[in-house]
This record gives sequence, structure tokens and C-alpha cells, in this order.
Amino acid sequence: MRTIVYADGGCDPNPGPGGWGVVIQAPEGTVELCGGDPQSTNNRMELTAAIRALEHFPEGAAIEMRCDSQYVVKSVTEWIRGWKLKGWRTTTGPVKNVELMQRLDELAARRDVRWVWVKGHAGEAGNERADRLAAQGRRQALGLPPRPDIAPAKTPPVMTPTMTAAVSPAAPASPSSPAAEPAPRGTSIPVEGALGLRLARAAKQAGTTPQAYADEVLRLALDLGPDGLALLREAKARKMPAA
Repeated sequence: MRTIVYADGGCDPNPGPGGWGVVIQAPEGTVELCGGDPQSTNNRMELTAAIRALEHFPEGAAIEMRCDSQYVVKSVTEWIRGWKLKGWRTTTGPVKNVELMQRLDELAARRDVRWVWVKGHAGEAGNERADRLAAQGRRQALGLPPRPDIAPAKTPPVMTPTMTAAVSPAAPASPSSPAAEPAPRGTSIPVEGALGLRLARAAKQAGTTPQAYADEVLRLALDLGPDGLALLREAKARKMPAA
């Protein structure tokens, strides 16, 4: 049985401050997510909504992803194979929003996803709710207070150079390992101003968003663990390359 998911995003104006919203109609109850970016585009927010939705699921999960963006649906179901064969290029140049496309492709490849286009603003309850959550995410990106009539129960923080990074849930412990309490979705780590600016510059150099870059740094730090990070610090202090 597939879990029905609605994902939507947009900006006002475009480009400009944007938001994304996700409605996951899980068997145990509905899960709602939203977030935003103070400077984005409609297409980037639509892609981000789909990415955040898929990140919520473990590998192998069966999902029906319903989007009102033909750009997202056709990218994944029709265009992406050709782009990959051409080195992520189109007939006119590099694929736009390539880092988001690559992340979406990576997530979708590890899950059983059926992509469905739905007409926007046509009265489909899940799509209408995702649209309202995207509007809430945009308000969050602008630093405006949430509207209580449309706010989800828990809203993941918006990633900006001076705000916070969201930590994804920890992977389930194996049966042979000690039980560990997973980090809840939306746990926030404060990023002070100077560090936030460094994060923004590094993300720009890497050709990605601050949130995507922060996520990758967090994954690397968790993979290395305390001992690995200590070795890296020692190597840096000695101005020697890490082994």
C-alpha cells in the first residue's frame, strides 16, 4: 500500500521569498511539513517540497507523490534520464537547479515512487493544504509570525545564513547495537551570524543552497564521529593533510 503525499511550493514574487509544503497521509496519521527560503524561485520551491517529502521516508518505502508542478513530475519521469546521459546537460546548456535535481533523483532511486500530476487549485484537499503550508513556509522565511489557522503542528526551521539548520532523524539502530534515542525531526542547531555567513559563502562556492550544504556537512560529521573529527582538527592544526 502506497502512502499518499502532496508536495507544493512557490514564490511571491517569482523570484523572491518562497515556501514549500508537504502533506503526508500516513496510516498512523497525517504529517505536515513546511519551510521556506527568503530568496528562491517557484521551481526551486517545488523541487524542495518533493525532496523534503522523500527525505521523510526510509529507503524502499512505497509512495504516491502528488504534485501540481508539471516541471517536477516531467523532470523525474521524462527528462532526467536524458540529462544524466548527457552529463546533466540539456540541448541549450547545464540543467537548471541541478543540485536539487540530483538530490531528488538520488532519493527517488532508493524509494518506490509513483509520480502523479494533479491540477492545482482544483479542490483536491491534500493539494490545497500543501499550498497553504507553502504560504506558511514563505511567511517563516520572511520572519513573519505563523498563522495559527494554517500552521502545522511542528514546522521545520528555515535554513538561512543567520538562522538554524534542521537535523534529519537518526537512522534506526541495528538489532545488535544499543538503543539510542533518535533526534526528532526539526531539532534546531543555532548558527551564529559569522558562522552563518561562512556557511552561505561555502554553499555558493559549492553551487548549492545553504540548507543542502549544511545537511551534507552534518552527514559527514556524523559519519566521521568524534574520533574522526578530532583527527581532522589535529591534521589542520599541524597543517598536514588528513590521512
